[in-house]
Amino acid sequence: MGGSTAKTTFEEEINMAKKSKKYQDAIKLVDRDTAYLVDEALELVKKTATAKFDETVEVAVRLGVDPKKADQQIRGAVVLPNGTGKTQSVLVFAKGEKAKEAEAAGADFVGDEDYINKINQGWFEFDVIVATPDMMAQVGKLGRVLGPKGLMPNPKTGTVTFDVEKAINEIKAGKVEYRVDKAGNIHVPIGKVSFETEKLTENFKTIIDTLMKAKPAAAKGTYVKNVTVASTMGPGVRVNASALTK
Repeated sequence: MGGSTAKTTFEEEINMAKKSKKYQDAIKLVDRDTAYLVDEALELVKKTATAKFDETVEVAVRLGVDPKKADQQIRGAVVLPNGTGKTQSVLVFAKGEKAKEAEAAGADFVGDEDYINKINQGWFEFDVIVATPDMMAQVGKLGRVLGPKGLMPNPKTGTVTFDVEKAINEIKAGKVEYRVDKAGNIHVPIGKVSFETEKLTENFKTIIDTLMKAKPAAAKGTYVKNVTVASTMGPGVRVNASALTK
């Protein structure tokens, strides 16, 4: 038994060493003192993605806001022009005609109390929840379960609505949510490493434009402080933030 544990540990160390070497090689391609233009940064992200799977490309933006203040909390959703490279599964809480509308629109799961019970029992085989307003009293009871996972439907992100068809279509088309964290950062996926650089750039600019429009009037000083792009397993690449806001 001890031999088996030792063998597993040794194999894990070898895998970690291999991963570390790939990562170290990838880091050498990135100049940490340089803030790149968007397309250059995304090209580097593609070059430094060494995983065997199609890694997700994410943008991280540090904003000059104070999330503790209600008038500086930034949250919303936007449809990326080129999608995310992932088809999201959608659960819709609705009844009657709205449930039929959701099914016709391509929702993966549609129901009410039955799915509330399933979630309470640990079922999470979905990516996004859409709920009609009349269902929120019941869905709200799942707050302690859905909240920590970021799955609670919210009017600000268009997931609490009677227009379930529109909500489902947007999610399936590549809608992403963004929300500033306690440190003033926002992390948003903008596609896959396999995407053409032009498509990643277009998605990236859509996110930045959306954040610029969401700038709170109360925010003082530099609004976009730092921007970084990276793949799932790759190093971060700094983007020239000043060039984005001109």
